Amino acid sequence: MARLFQTPELYHGLGSIEELKNISGKKAVIVIGGKSVRENGSLAKVESILDSINIEHCIVDGVEPDPSIETVRRGAEAFLAFEPDWIIGLGGCSAIDAAKVMWALYEHPELSFDQMKQICGIPALRTKARFAAIPATSGTGTEITALAVITDRAKGVKYPIVSHELLPDLAIVDGDLCKSMPSNITANTGLDALTHCVEAYVSNINDNYADVLAKGGMELVFNNLETAFNEPQNGDARQNMHDASCMGGYAFTNVWLGIAHSLAHQIGAVYGIPHGCANAIVLPNVIRFNAKATDRYNDLAKVIGKKDAEDFAEAIEELRSKVLVVGSIKEFGVSQEDWYARVKEMSAHAFADACTSFNPRVPTLEEIEQVFNCCYEGSKVTI
Repeated sequence: MARLFQTPELYHGLGSIEELKNISGKKAVIVIGGKSVRENGSLAKVESILDSINIEHCIVDGVEPDPSIETVRRGAEAFLAFEPDWIIGLGGCSAIDAAKVMWALYEHPELSFDQMKQICGIPALRTKARFAAIPATSGTGTEITALAVITDRAKGVKYPIVSHELLPDLAIVDGDLCKSMPSNITANTGLDALTHCVEAYVSNINDNYADVLAKGGMELVFNNLETAFNEPQNGDARQNMHDASCMGGYAFTNVWLGIAHSLAHQIGAVYGIPHGCANAIVLPNVIRFNAKATDRYNDLAKVIGKKDAEDFAEAIEELRSKVLVVGSIKEFGVSQEDWYARVKEMSAHAFADACTSFNPRVPTLEEIEQVFNCCYEGSKVTI
């Protein structure tokens, strides 16, 4: 059966931000998070380029980590007032994800959150605007993915909004924009990129194109994350990590993810643990759980000179430690009382997460809870 491998127009490499000057239009909205893109000069670069090509622009800011449906509705209202023909998501994953859903609500103001949460629940876009994604962190690959993660604050649940309509039209992957990233964000986002590559490779959808990108991106992370963490101004390491993130995004947007993300979505929503860190905590144990149903982790192990799934899981734990990311949920100060009061509900939400459908081993609800508890304690999964 023929399959579509989707991709936006992509430019990558140090200095590739200059390719933005080749867009044509009249108005652009730039969606950002907090102050980082102002302080590191990324926003000024984008505004200068837009000025040089006579595109009027405004800024929608204040996108929080794990953006809420309230934030995206606020942004969509600003879009409706300004009427842009380009939307530019600039910064970390949260800003770009929020901008995607703002875009959907700009073109379809009648959409409810429940409609958007459905698989392919976004109607056709691009009647009003096109979308450019310019990441300034090296983690999610959201610049070339067909999804966005939005949080329902009232329920304390993260929801992946999945639709090929959300695939950006233009992606610019410029490692220069990452050189001021703090070390903890470098670590968390880099481990997020690693998780994307690993989960894409073992997805229950087999795709030769995704496999090559996932393996290549994973190798780049192992070869460059520690350098980027310790030498933030190292342009080669920064660009390699930015490319690894993008490659992982290419892979998973075509074959999706697994239960590492199902679990991480809940850990982030309930406890505010950064997404990449949550992924890094759960990934080794997810590998141990899934290895009983697939031998594909052995392929990944060989890429980094290891022999099997357990060696591979331990290599991830070692890399995680080198970039000073914790190995258990309890190390964030989550008490046993609170954890065991919440874990059943979290497990139910993780079990229902869209990513669970693509996991190589079909888990039961009880098994999800057992994996969760091992990740809380920092012990190895044996089921």
